[in-house]
Amino acid sequence: MNRSHRNHSKPSRRTVLGGAAVAALAAATGTGTAAAATAARHPQDAAWPTEFPLPDGFLPEGITIGDKPYAYMGSRANGAVYRTDLRTGRGEVFYEGAAGTAAVGLKIDDDGLLYIAGNTGVARVLDTRTRKLVATHQLTEATAAHFINDVTLLGDRAWFTDSRDSVLYGVPRGRRGTVRALEIGGDWEQTPDAINANGIVGAPDGRALIVVRSTPGKLYRVPLKTGRATEIALVGAGDVANGDGLWRIGRTLYVVQNRLNKVSVFHLDAGATTATLRRTITDPRFDIPTTAARWRDRLYLVNARFTSPQEPTTTFNAVAVPL
Repeated sequence: MNRSHRNHSKPSRRTVLGGAAVAALAAATGTGTAAAATAARHPQDAAWPTEFPLPDGFLPEGITIGDKPYAYMGSRANGAVYRTDLRTGRGEVFYEGAAGTAAVGLKIDDDGLLYIAGNTGVARVLDTRTRKLVATHQLTEATAAHFINDVTLLGDRAWFTDSRDSVLYGVPRGRRGTVRALEIGGDWEQTPDAINANGIVGAPDGRALIVVRSTPGKLYRVPLKTGRATEIALVGAGDVANGDGLWRIGRTLYVVQNRLNKVSVFHLDAGATTATLRRTITDPRFDIPTTAARWRDRLYLVNARFTSPQEPTTTFNAVAVPL
């Protein structure tokens, strides 16, 4: 397992652009006004489908959307990636995957590189311009003791969670560099034989990561420098049980609670030490949603259907709900 560290004295152009995007999002402290303004600027979006199918037996879990209206979704069955045009709902198998692999959490960068959490200790990088893998990182041993589950982009790295170990892995954004392993300490308590670190997103200040521990359902702020986690105090909610994918817009944090079929919407304080529940999003179309991605005034989620037969004939879909 590679646990070496890499420091940068000068950020790359990608880092600068990513930082600018984070700063722009941080300016928005709520979603209602922004959503209304977006709808006014893009009235044609209202005609876009709010539900679209995935291939039978696809076993989806991750979804990501970049700066163009395409959703990329990963398969737990064989590591395939499916791409759907949000304007029409039509899609295709974008990357075939391979037997024995998985594509769980996904995030696409502004340079077209798609970072894929590969479950069995692996992180992969797919170039969406060529549809070819450009890097494979073996983060951990390929055993049941590790589960590389989700990923987010922050600074010059893509950060991956391991749901079976208290370590975050920072993969360089691009094709070169050394993987960094960040041990999680502080308030973090690992629960044996359970899904621990799951969804992950950058904190508003850009200096830390917010990680959800699915069991028993807590949020943590994890500084990039030290890894010393601080539990985020919840106001208006006892926990975030079954917390899965995370999405943040400014200081608004969306927590997908998969088996509860809801998304809890929290307002973070300035230091991301307290999260106050503002509302919950539910929808009759939810069938164990796992992760979410945003396009303008909508949140798109994939239904993993964990309580249904996970067979080649099982149907799957993704749905959109208004922010």
